[in-house]
Amino acid sequence: MAKSGKIRCGIGGWTFEPWRGVFYPEKLPHKRELEYASRHLTTIEINGTYYSSFKPDSWAKWREATPPGFRFAVKASRFCVNRKKLTDAAPSIDIFLNQGLTELGDRLGPILWQFMATKHFDYDDFAGFFDLLPEKIGDQKAQHVIEVRHASFADPKFIRLCRERNLAICNSENAAYPFIPDITADFVYLRLISASDDVPTGYDASDLDLWAARFGGYAEGHVPGDFAPIDRTGPPEGPREVYAYVIHEGKVRAPAAAMELLKRVDPDFRPAWP
Repeated sequence: MAKSGKIRCGIGGWTFEPWRGVFYPEKLPHKRELEYASRHLTTIEINGTYYSSFKPDSWAKWREATPPGFRFAVKASRFCVNRKKLTDAAPSIDIFLNQGLTELGDRLGPILWQFMATKHFDYDDFAGFFDLLPEKIGDQKAQHVIEVRHASFADPKFIRLCRERNLAICNSENAAYPFIPDITADFVYLRLISASDDVPTGYDASDLDLWAARFGGYAEGHVPGDFAPIDRTGPPEGPREVYAYVIHEGKVRAPAAAMELLKRVDPDFRPAWP
């Protein structure tokens, strides 16, 4: 049997009023929502960092609210990525990375660098930007994810550039974005954004099974069989850590979908809540 990496499933953020009474129990204090969410899921993508910065004590409180083994993904500031010339981003990158991320300690997972759909692939510009990304954050190895939304990135040159730097390309299942399922790092990052709030579990059972099987393939280090990689000279197979997030427009059912996926990929996981 092929060895597999750990698969984590989660959602974007933890503060969302429609989740109260649907995901969160009635009368749960708002200040305990992260505590609750992090014991029913194994990762959360922090989205607020795209718009704002936070003080070190906020990052420390987030760490303290979560259990051992939990991981946060952190979306990088818009001031780093929304630039005509990416190589000018060094000061913004320093401000973003030094606001207190190290306070998360071992709860820190990937950093998501998300580019707008108007940003085209320019090899030199992106290579220069990638040179600005640190290999470590504090004392731990950095995990960087690149999310692109323009068709020009469906290019083997972009994929190989990311692979050379051990940068994961976000696999985002959206018809409006390029679909790049290639493995380019020692971990894999997916954003599922087509769930439906009309389905109690976000996806029906057959789709949940399909995505769980795909996660399993990635965890073993191969592109799932129903996906067509753009660059077929990919890396050797081997265990990959997998981060998968359910993030869709209405997002009411995102926690339910993530929990259903977690049941399928990690049957030993048990929610730990009083």
